[in-house]
Amino acid sequence: MSKSSVRIFVVEDDPTYRKMIEYVLQLNSDFEVISFENARSCMDKLHLRPDIVTLDYTLPDLTGEDVLKRIVNTDPNIRVLILSGQTDIKTAVGLLRQGAYDYITKDEETKDKLINTIHHILQNRELTHEVTRLKEELGKKYDFQNAIIGKSPAMEKVYKLMEKGVNTDITVSVYGETGTGKEMVAKAIHYNSKRSKGSFIAVNVAAIPSELIESELFGHEKGAFTGANTRRIGKFEEANGGTIFLDEIGEMDSNMQAKILRVLQERELVRVGGNSVIKINARIICATHRDLKAEVEKGSFREDLYYRLLGLPIHLPPLRDRGNDVLMLAKHFADSFCKDNAMEKVTIAASAQKKLLDYPWPGNVRELKAVVELAVVMCNDNVMEASDISFHNTGKSTDFLMEELTLRDYTNKIIEHFLHKYDNNVVKVAEKLDMGKSTIYRMIKNGEIEMEM
Repeated sequence: MSKSSVRIFVVEDDPTYRKMIEYVLQLNSDFEVISFENARSCMDKLHLRPDIVTLDYTLPDLTGEDVLKRIVNTDPNIRVLILSGQTDIKTAVGLLRQGAYDYITKDEETKDKLINTIHHILQNRELTHEVTRLKEELGKKYDFQNAIIGKSPAMEKVYKLMEKGVNTDITVSVYGETGTGKEMVAKAIHYNSKRSKGSFIAVNVAAIPSELIESELFGHEKGAFTGANTRRIGKFEEANGGTIFLDEIGEMDSNMQAKILRVLQERELVRVGGNSVIKINARIICATHRDLKAEVEKGSFREDLYYRLLGLPIHLPPLRDRGNDVLMLAKHFADSFCKDNAMEKVTIAASAQKKLLDYPWPGNVRELKAVVELAVVMCNDNVMEASDISFHNTGKSTDFLMEELTLRDYTNKIIEHFLHKYDNNVVKVAEKLDMGKSTIYRMIKNGEIEMEM
């Protein structure tokens, strides 16, 4: 049987009706149809693994119900379509609960119903195969060395810890500054683990209003609150069989922390407004830019939840501590941007490389990507020069402290910052910094500080 063909068993004791079904199905050249006049002969050939079985409910040797049970026990992936002259709803519902894909009554519309149902089965099968294929490709895409670029000693330590996270179901906690790639680490662990065929559900705790987070994570029943017009499945249920990634877990309020703790301990939850207990089988990976241990000491994060989430801690180094990884990442982002925009590849000149390496990257990998993409757009002749690279200061007071400069250099940077902020208004800057305006003019004249024009 070719890969594209579909094997269908037709089990029908009425020879006339059996030939009719055979004829209808064989009009499609992709269908391989094998017919049986009784149940036992069909059972003897189940090793041929049909894709679909059309099954007469009333057979001379076994009931349709008995045959259905045997088929489901042999291979639950075989789709069984019950054909019956009975229109009893109770019988139909019972068979569907036992594993039948559909219950089709024998009447003048049987042929159309049968063909439509088979087409639905095949469409669903194609979708399932496509999802599987995409997940496999995604697994390859999230191979550690492809997903997270870098060969610095700091990153090699991260890779070794990730390997340990892949080989077990241990809870993983990822720590690192904003923009270091915490979600990429979580995805790489998931897609290389035994749960890779399951869903990866990411939830940014900080982005969800506190009054909605319980419903978002646990789901709710219809009528649970104003606006709950339908039942909603929560993120934990969506992640069953896969992984739930709780990003910025340190932003969760104390009330929700207690509820999350219970779910993690009991591996079960109750939807908002519901009574039924739902078992949860999801791997937990959490991330935060905060020092959770310090938050515990301050009393803003529960100690019992901290130890429940700690599991395997992975600390992502900031980009400023990754040495030449900056250049590897810059080349990757430049090449990707050129490819996505049908542009010729850009070379990064030595002067540009030095500028990239000298910068402290307070926004980490996320900032590097933005800076490089802009530089690619601004450069000429497919060569990125230092002048093409622009850094966008966010105004965070601690960013410049990472550079470890002299006091004089820090003073100069502070003055330059305020000159930029107040559009080179020296009088205003002198007033804000409580220093003489003549001192600022002298520093500008001597080239100690630069005014952006």
